[in-house]
Amino acid sequence: MLTKIVEIMNALFISLGMVGPWQIALIVIIVLLLFGGKKIPELMRGLGSGLKEFKDASKEEPTDKNIDEKK
Repeated sequence: MLTKIVEIMNALFISLGMVGPWQIALIVIIVLLLFGGKKIPELMRGLGSGLKEFKDASKEEPTDKNIDEKK
């Protein structure tokens, strides 16, 4: 299902060119139709926790192994 969504989004971006406010509204409507209103908060929560985890991992102190690899 995810590949189908990616294909749809790629087709939208190719056919719409630059993304403006109307295109963003269209994308939001499509996402709402695909996932429904109840699933959106769950998806955003997962996205937020993933971004937080990535941010925390990028701020970590480099380990000895990482320092050795750079030399």
